[in-house]
Amino acid sequence: MMKHQSAARSSRGFTLVELAVVVVIIGVLAAFAVPRFLASVERSKGAEAFNFLSSVHSSQERYHARQGTYASDITYLDIEMVDPEYFTVGSIEVPASESDLQTGWEMTLTRLGASAGYGAYTVVFNHDGFDGTNSTIAADISPLQTTEAEEEEAAE
Repeated sequence: MMKHQSAARSSRGFTLVELAVVVVIIGVLAAFAVPRFLASVERSKGAEAFNFLSSVHSSQERYHARQGTYASDITYLDIEMVDPEYFTVGSIEVPASESDLQTGWEMTLTRLGASAGYGAYTVVFNHDGFDGTNSTIAADISPLQTTEAEEEEAAE
């Protein structure tokens, strides 16, 4: 009879301590996972700006090869672009380091209301491609980010 009573007692379920431990473990995992997830989402939105500006860059190079100058407006290019969903598109301008559109151009996309605490940031492309000096996109959400192993390999 004593055996029967202890078997019934052990099959009741989880104790409060066991449930508390599980909740703490889930909380710790979430504390690490949520920021990485939000950065990943913002990185994918940043990639939208890089794709847009990369297409403009390629088209500008084709325009320059035909006309001898860069286009002053995106509508002159041989592509039809839909404005990015998460960015405000700036106009094509002459960079401060250049004298006119024959020698260079730049275009800026601005992210407004970015999530995950990144705030507004800009992505700038010019006639040389991505302009990391004038862009304000954080390194951890930039699609061009490299891992430490890649940086060490490049340094060797």
